[in-house]
Amino acid sequence: MPRTQALQTSRLLMRAARPLNRTCSRIICRSAVSNPNPATAPARLRCNTFSTCSARFKAPTPDTITPSKASPTETTNTVVELDIDEYHRIADIWLDNALAKFEDLQDQGEEIDVEFSSGVMTIGVTGKGTYVLNKQPPNKQIWLSSPISGPKRYDWCVSGDGQTGSWVYARDNSTLDQLILEELEVDLEASGEL
Repeated sequence: MPRTQALQTSRLLMRAARPLNRTCSRIICRSAVSNPNPATAPARLRCNTFSTCSARFKAPTPDTITPSKASPTETTNTVVELDIDEYHRIADIWLDNALAKFEDLQDQGEEIDVEFSSGVMTIGVTGKGTYVLNKQPPNKQIWLSSPISGPKRYDWCVSGDGQTGSWVYARDNSTLDQLILEELEVDLEASGEL
């Protein structure tokens, strides 16, 4: 290896071995320090600061700090093992609240036709199609058939520490209330507590 190449290699190795947190020296013109607003100073008095540190080692200031946004906490839904009586009670309360809300909208002249018979609710919406909601006691689910999103099966789940419950579609963690709000613009969450 030629001597110049060996010298360059040793210099590079020495630079790489230096500690990264070395002290920085900063040179500031006196005129820039004495003039509080450097933009208004004459061009001959203006001076930029000079630092031997790279920009990545500069200390953060309130103007440069961007607070990191808190990551949204995902709520974990847990399917509840219900006995058959508890399932019927919870499903009937939800279906009764939904029926009352849709009947109110029907009475107000909305283009909604709702029928409920033998645990099956049929909701006809002009311009969208027919939605069918029904209980499935063997699976302890509520099934929905939507002309927009297709068939879905909802399980009773509790979420978070508050143990609040809702009917949740296991494949995408969406709730039955959310789907009805998105597709039919009807808010069922405010209609009743379980």
